Amino acid sequence: MTVRFFRDRDFIRTQEGFLFCVVGHCHPVDRVVSYLKYIPAQEGLWQRDNIKFKRVMRKYTIPNLLETFNFLSENYHHYLFFSPVYNIKMTAVPHNYMKRHYKCEERLQELLKNTMSIDRLQEKVCRLVVLLSERSSIQTSSFGVTGSILLDIHNPEFSDIDLTVYGIKNSYFLKKTLKKNYIIRDSDIRTFEDSERKQWINQKIKNHPINLGEAERLFSRKWNIGVFEHTSFSLHPVKLEEETTDKYGDKIYRPEGKIILQAVVADSQDSIFLPGTYKVEEVKVVGNGSTDIREVVTYEDLYCGVAEAGEVISVRGKLEHVEDIQTGLEYDRVIVGSTEGRGKEYIVPKN
Repeated sequence: MTVRFFRDRDFIRTQEGFLFCVVGHCHPVDRVVSYLKYIPAQEGLWQRDNIKFKRVMRKYTIPNLLETFNFLSENYHHYLFFSPVYNIKMTAVPHNYMKRHYKCEERLQELLKNTMSIDRLQEKVCRLVVLLSERSSIQTSSFGVTGSILLDIHNPEFSDIDLTVYGIKNSYFLKKTLKKNYIIRDSDIRTFEDSERKQWINQKIKNHPINLGEAERLFSRKWNIGVFEHTSFSLHPVKLEEETTDKYGDKIYRPEGKIILQAVVADSQDSIFLPGTYKVEEVKVVGNGSTDIREVVTYEDLYCGVAEAGEVISVRGKLEHVEDIQTGLEYDRVIVGSTEGRGKEYIVPKN
């Protein structure tokens, strides 16, 4: 039986009551890579057991992430960690500071089994998951709920629904199901209408280094967002333990500066997960730079799953040299969503 470790989109509660969201599946042996999202606050809009919380990660942008670094550096520096593997400073929760590990699929199963004692937003979560399960033939046990609903601090008046789906095969089944469903008029599950679409696009233009046409192209690739019974939802594919091979420390990453390039996507299967990976070929670097770039990796969800094999992408990011300790193989990759990039990095399909 596969051991259930920390998965992408899980949450951790710390001794101080801070709530961190887990990033990816590759973690040091003594701590979990994650970002700070909620902290207890007197004027917080989110609440559980008379404890209010506020979001410190207000927007999913690198500048906002760096603000959480500054907050932690003042009095909670034990959550800041310099990784000798990635050669960067990041936020990570040491195991001995954890009070609780929130697992997305466990919380969803609790809601599905206790439909008589849940609120209207939680009921809506259950209806959405059951409907997705019926239309995709994916068992409800392969779904989870994350975000404020996982933490039971949600507000039915304004909280969105954030779901996870587990497994590569299930994720692509669900992608196919949703893309087909969005074509059907008067469906219970729909894509954004014109005003919602414009709002999404305007937010991305405001918070990311992309223009109107690029934001429109990114939106056209976003199969995992939509609306169910007047509530916005998102779906996040997550790999199972047996589907992940990389372990923390198997590869060493050395920063090599900033880079701008165009490349052809050779393989996009892992691009829908976080971090999202595009294997690339026919790389053309702007100016002088490496020509042995084999992959582009995004830590920003906006750029996950936005290009397919054979398509050309424009990229601005952080160049890294990769040394595979297990095989001795060396090559280069480009990271989008690095702290050094300060929100100026991107992946945009050309067509």
